[in-house]
Amino acid sequence: MSAAAPDGRHSTTGRPDRATPWAMQIAVRYDKVAPPRSIDVAEAAARAVVRLLADPRSAPGGTWAQEVGYWRDGRIRKLVRRTRGKRWEEVQELPGLTVEQGGPLGWGRAAARAFVPGPVRPLPQPLAKTQVEGTHFPDGAALPPPPAAITAALGKDPASAPQRIALGAESASSGALVIIEVTPLHEMTSGKLCAQAAHAAQLAWESAAMPEALREAWAADGFRVRIERPDRAAWEAASRPVSVVDAGFTELDGPTETTRAHW
Repeated sequence: MSAAAPDGRHSTTGRPDRATPWAMQIAVRYDKVAPPRSIDVAEAAARAVVRLLADPRSAPGGTWAQEVGYWRDGRIRKLVRRTRGKRWEEVQELPGLTVEQGGPLGWGRAAARAFVPGPVRPLPQPLAKTQVEGTHFPDGAALPPPPAAITAALGKDPASAPQRIALGAESASSGALVIIEVTPLHEMTSGKLCAQAAHAAQLAWESAAMPEALREAWAADGFRVRIERPDRAAWEAASRPVSVVDAGFTELDGPTETTRAHW
């Protein structure tokens, strides 16, 4: 189970690090022609991580159990990498699980693959060819005009296009059983958001506070999550059963609460 800081919040600094750090690598697919929104990619990444951890192969006696257990016993580290085209196909051959999910009309389909944890170096060649720095996807706040393909898909009702792409930066995952809230106090790249949302989802799945019936229902729902961005007042007033505190090694300075989860 996850270590907790004295105030009950999870801290990635609460576990020992390894001489050679281990990480769960997460690859996200990037398409320049039809890019997915950042929020859809982050939700897909969160789902992929929980699916991998909940998979029987990660349980005691499973083929992934030794690697997953060793990684969970140390400092939990997730690294998000972007790839596309042939390289996206190549990483599918490595042990892990892929989740795809759609967003509003006008945006590409999000896809993320979580890999069985391992040392950060050396990496398998397909992963070593992917990029880590500067992973960024559009947030959807500034909507692109619907392409001709969307108008054609709408058939005789093109007038409905504005309503069907009007989500902007908001999640399209209605009815999700687990809500992940993102801090309004700090900016994060899309890659960092993916890692923090995935960490919140992992802690939700591991949480003793989650009823087993809800955990089973969440699994049956494909571990869908909904990412929300509360305003500052709501963020500062709320208390949630899961709170992720980033250690501050990348992007953020010092221990920083980044995400929360509730159900």
